[in-house]
Amino acid sequence: MTFNRNLSLGAVALAAAMAAAAPAHAEFEGKSAGDFMVRARALWAIPDESASTSIGGDVNVSSDAVPELDFTYFITDNIAVELIAGTTKHDVSHSPTGLSLGSVKLLPPTLTLQYHFLPKERFSPYVGAGLNYTFFYDAEPGVFASIDYDDSFGYALQAGVDYAVADNWYVNFDVKKIFLSTDVSINGGAVTADVDLDPWLVGVGVGYRF
Repeated sequence: MTFNRNLSLGAVALAAAMAAAAPAHAEFEGKSAGDFMVRARALWAIPDESASTSIGGDVNVSSDAVPELDFTYFITDNIAVELIAGTTKHDVSHSPTGLSLGSVKLLPPTLTLQYHFLPKERFSPYVGAGLNYTFFYDAEPGVFASIDYDDSFGYALQAGVDYAVADNWYVNFDVKKIFLSTDVSINGGAVTADVDLDPWLVGVGVGYRF
């Protein structure tokens, strides 16, 4: 009986020692000041265009789907800055005539200041606002001899959510509205247009937090 009692006490002590030695399951930490996040998204750029032209009418600008990268740094647990990098290509035509104005590529780096509402939770929504500067390049003139787009600044509004699927891995959904205008010159200024592109940028992707 004494042997069995000692054996039982020894087994309990051994189990307690093993439990104490075993590493505790790490709790989810969430976003913190000093963290750096990189996300890769599939991005849909959807212009909400309107224009006034020297020949009357309007313009139609096609949408585009492209890959995009963004980089986010957390100044505090709740406040972060984000920079996106990506480029899109759009076909342009005159309405109602249907005349082709060719195509143009846009490089729209956008910097936003964000507020993350629940940085320590797996479901972490955020909003942001900032500035955009769009470069227009590789413009094709369509049926005309030449076409030129002026680079320009714009404002950006943003809303999105990160959902942590692992300690450092997130899935992300993000929407931005860019308030963007450009002056267009066709055939050396024979035709001009003031175009409001005002695109929606809708992104879905994954991110990693360092």
